[in-house]
Amino acid sequence: METSQRHALIRNEAQKHGKVTATDLAINLGVAVQTIRRDLRQLCATGLLERVHGGAVLPSGVSNIGYGDRRALNRDAKIKIARRAAQLIPDSASVFLNIGTTTEAVAHALQTHRNLMVVTNNLNVANILADNPSCDVVVAGGLLRRSDGGLVGDLAAIAIDRFKVDFAVIGASAIDLSGDLLDFDPEEIRVSQQVIRAARSTILVADSTKFTRKAPVKIASLAQMDHFVTDRVPSEALINQCADWGTKIALV
Repeated sequence: METSQRHALIRNEAQKHGKVTATDLAINLGVAVQTIRRDLRQLCATGLLERVHGGAVLPSGVSNIGYGDRRALNRDAKIKIARRAAQLIPDSASVFLNIGTTTEAVAHALQTHRNLMVVTNNLNVANILADNPSCDVVVAGGLLRRSDGGLVGDLAAIAIDRFKVDFAVIGASAIDLSGDLLDFDPEEIRVSQQVIRAARSTILVADSTKFTRKAPVKIASLAQMDHFVTDRVPSEALINQCADWGTKIALV
C-alpha cells in the first residue's frame, strides 16, 4: 500500500473515532508499527492530526471540524448515549435540546415519548421531532448558522429566557479533564449558558472523543450538570470529582 493510501485511511479512521492508535492501525493495515508511527509524524507535521501517547487525535484549534464529519464521528456511541439520556426524560416533560450531533441523536431517541414540549435552537432537532405527533416543538429565534442548522446570538438567548424547562440536554465540543465543558462559538455558548440557567435539571451528552479535543471557550463545568451520559470517562480523578459535585455519571 502506498503512503498516500495509508494516510487517507488513517485520516478516515480518525474522523470516525476521534483517535487512532499506532498498534491498531498497524494490525488493520498489515504494516509495521514503525511505519505507522512515521505516517502519524508526517500527518501531524502537516496539521492533519495531533500526536498523543500511543497514537493521534483530530487536531485542536479555534474552529470545529465539519458538521458531516462530526455526525459520523463515534456514531454508535452517540446513539447509545442518546437512548440512555432519553430514559432520564419522562413523558409529559418540557425539554431543551441545544446544538450538536449528539443532541440530535437524543431527538431521534425521543420519537416515541408522549406529551413533550421541546424547545430548541437547532433546526435539525425541530425537523426530527416534527415527526412525533405527541410533541410540541418551539424554535428559539436567532441568527441561522448554515453550517449545522443552529440558531445563535442575542435573539436566541432572549427567547430562551422566557422558559423554565424540566430538562436541558446539553452537548459540548470538548471536555477538559478538569471538568470544563468547551466549545468554539461564543454566540452559541451564550445560548447554552442561558439554557442551563433555564432548566430544573441538566443532562450533558458527550462521547469520550470529547476528552481528546480542545476548544477555546468555556460553556460551564460538569459541576453544574445533574447527569453526564457518556461511553467512557478517562480519569478516575474526574469520576471522583463528579461524585463530589453530585453529577451522576451514566456509562453506556
